[in-house]
Amino acid sequence: MKAFTYRAGQLACETVPLATIAAEVGSPCYVYSAGAMRAQLQAYQDAFAARPALFCYAVKANSNIAVIRTLAAAGAGADTVSGGEIERALAAGVPPQKIVFAGIAKSAEEIRFALGSGILQFNVESVPELLRISAVAQELGTTAPVALRINPDVDAATHSKISTGRKEDKFGIPYADAPALYGMAASLPGIEPVGLHLHIGSQITTIEPFAKAYRRGIDLFNEIRGAGIPLRRLDLGGGFGVRYRSETPIPAAAFAAMVLELVAGLDVQLVFEPGRAFVAEAGALVSSVIYRKESGGRRFLVLDAGMNVLIRPALYDAYHEVLPLAEPEADAHLEPMDVVGPICESSDIFGRDRYLPLLDSGDRVAFLSAGAYGAVMASDYNSRWSAAEVLVDGDRWAVIKPGRAPGAQFADEAIPPWLEAVRT
Repeated sequence: MKAFTYRAGQLACETVPLATIAAEVGSPCYVYSAGAMRAQLQAYQDAFAARPALFCYAVKANSNIAVIRTLAAAGAGADTVSGGEIERALAAGVPPQKIVFAGIAKSAEEIRFALGSGILQFNVESVPELLRISAVAQELGTTAPVALRINPDVDAATHSKISTGRKEDKFGIPYADAPALYGMAASLPGIEPVGLHLHIGSQITTIEPFAKAYRRGIDLFNEIRGAGIPLRRLDLGGGFGVRYRSETPIPAAAFAAMVLELVAGLDVQLVFEPGRAFVAEAGALVSSVIYRKESGGRRFLVLDAGMNVLIRPALYDAYHEVLPLAEPEADAHLEPMDVVGPICESSDIFGRDRYLPLLDSGDRVAFLSAGAYGAVMASDYNSRWSAAEVLVDGDRWAVIKPGRAPGAQFADEAIPPWLEAVRT
């Protein structure tokens, strides 16, 4: 399902014109398609119909509880990386037995909360973490189900800043150390080794890195089982790529065929943790033109959204397609423009030489494939209005997080007593 298309000359999310939403809630605002999220999840569920798998949505991609609820209602669990994300998942209605707790820095307080909530498993990244979980589980008189995250030393052939499965990356346990660490885990009080986990990165659009990493993981899984530790769960992470520009994502059916061939004859529960794949193309950021500026022989389109709202271009040099909300005529003259935001940073640039019609103040544009790592990574930098978030489902839509005025952003700040009487 394509979330955003032109209808009667207006860019729409499902059947709702984005201009209608922006006129009511203002801009910038994020708009998400519930139908597109469900369709993405369903594609993977259908692909694994012969051998059902649990898809735990990676909450870090977009942690709005309405987004989590949309996917949970369609059968997804949640992959979380903090106690706060577990709270969000529970608040959104995800059953605790469908929640995985990952991340490299779990505090004792977070571990207590996760154990008390009855989550599915902890994905363990190090010996110190394993020892801490054991200590907390003993303190509570319970047992923690754990899967060790193995670093398979496989290059995912993606952006270096989103690669996680190489030996030099900070994530996971070295492959060669895994057998001894599983033996240690099995001997620790309060610990039950239940599975093996791996994750090699994000925005992966070729199947070979997955297949290579999974083969290594399955070989190790069988070795650990052969040593007498009854693992029952294989958590193969996520990282499935999406289209931002000209990428060709791996079809769900092709991905499933590869996995099912590798695990044929293996008695194991499969778990996957996609995030971006479920929400990126289901979201768009709507922004308004402040003005057009010409300087130094370049034409700038200055918007009310900046890197405070969508940081990916500044952080990763990420590409997002920019479309005007009003559909250009077929023979419309397009001009190259540098699309920039209002933030006082030279890196606040969404794209250079984007061919667009000559838009004027008040015209609006949409950044596509902005449903992942958009609103969730936003900040109050420069104290500008934050972006509202809106969920569309067919012809229905609702604000799922209002924009915040600058005054609301500093409402919880305080002046200490010794400064109260100071006047400047």
